[in-house]
Amino acid sequence: MSSSVRIALDVMGGDHGADVVLPGAEIALIRHPDIRFLLFGDAALIGRHLAARPKLAAVSEVFATEVVVQMDDKPSQALRRGRRVSSMWQAIDAVRMGKADCAVSAGNTGALMAMAKVNLKTMSGISRPAIACLWPTMRGESVVLDVGASIGASAQHLIDMAVMGAAMARIVFDIERPSVGLLNIGVEEIKGVEEVKDAAAALREADYPGLDYRGFVEGDDIGQGKVDVVVTEGFSGNIALKAAEGTAKQVAEFLRGAIQRSFMARIGYLFARGAFHALREKLDPRKSNGGVFLGLNGVVIKSHGGTDAEGFASAVDIGYDMVRYELLSRIAAGINGRPQASGSGAGADSGISDELQVIS
Repeated sequence: MSSSVRIALDVMGGDHGADVVLPGAEIALIRHPDIRFLLFGDAALIGRHLAARPKLAAVSEVFATEVVVQMDDKPSQALRRGRRVSSMWQAIDAVRMGKADCAVSAGNTGALMAMAKVNLKTMSGISRPAIACLWPTMRGESVVLDVGASIGASAQHLIDMAVMGAAMARIVFDIERPSVGLLNIGVEEIKGVEEVKDAAAALREADYPGLDYRGFVEGDDIGQGKVDVVVTEGFSGNIALKAAEGTAKQVAEFLRGAIQRSFMARIGYLFARGAFHALREKLDPRKSNGGVFLGLNGVVIKSHGGTDAEGFASAVDIGYDMVRYELLSRIAAGINGRPQASGSGAGADSGISDELQVIS
C-alpha cells in the first residue's frame, strides 16, 4: 500500500449529496493529512465546492459521472441503470482497479451492497458479505454484524461473520483476541434456531485462536458491552439497530421535555449541564456512523444517508482505519483457519438473490 490512503467518494450519494460529503471529507482530511480523495459525481458541482476548500482541492481528483443512484431505487434497478456510469459504481470500481484503497458512500444501502458484490466479488471462502457497525455500549463500543446485508444465515455464514467481526475488532479496539457472542433469544444452549446452535457448537469446540467465543448473548447484552463482537443475521440485526437508534432519540426527547417542564428543572439543568453534554456526546449517532462491508475483495463503507458532515467524516475515518491496518489481510488470515460447522444450515445460503435480499 502507498504511503497515502486513497479514498473514493460517491459525492452524489445520500440525502444531501455534495453538501455533506465534501465538508465531511474536509473534516476527515484535518484528522488524516495523508488521505487522498477520488471524487465521483457532477464535476461542475464538485468544482464549486472545491473552490471554497483549497486544501481539499489540493488532495482531490475529480471524475465526472452521468447517473445518480436515488435513495428509493431498488437494488436491481440501480444495477441496470447505474452500472458503470453512476457515481456509486465508479467509486467502487476505483477500488477494484486499484486506483483507490477504499470507497465510501452515503447512498442507497441495497444498491451499494449489490454493486459492491457484483463488482468486487466476495473473498475466497466467503459465501456472502455482511455489514458491520460500531455500537456504543456501557463499556465503550462493540462490533455488531450483520446489520442489514441479507436475510437469514447458515451456521457456516455465522461462523464466517464471527471471524470477520473479530478481525475488525482487532483493528478498532486493538485487542489480540476479541470476545465474540452469538445473538439469541436466551443464553441457554438449548434455545434458538438450529443454525445458531450449530454455529455455537463449532465455535465452542474449535477454541479458535483468533477469537474468544463467549456463547449466546441476548438483546440487552449488546448495550451492556458484554462481548466485543455480536454476531447475528441481517434481518434481526437491522431491527436491533433501528430499535436502538429510535430509543436513543426517544431518550433525548424525554430529557428535553423533562428539562423544559418547570423553572426549577431548567435551573437544575444549569448545574448538571456538563453531565447532560457528556450524555449527548455518548448518544450522538454521528460518532459511530459508518458500516463496513465485510467479506468483499475491497473495502467499502456505508455512511448513514441522512448524516451531516461530522457524521460522514466518521465514516471516512473508519474507512481510513480499515485500510491503514489491513482489514482484508486480517480477514483472509482468519478465514484460512476458521472452524467448520457440522450442521447443514439448509436453505440459508441457497437461492438468495444478490440484489433482492439486501435489506435497505
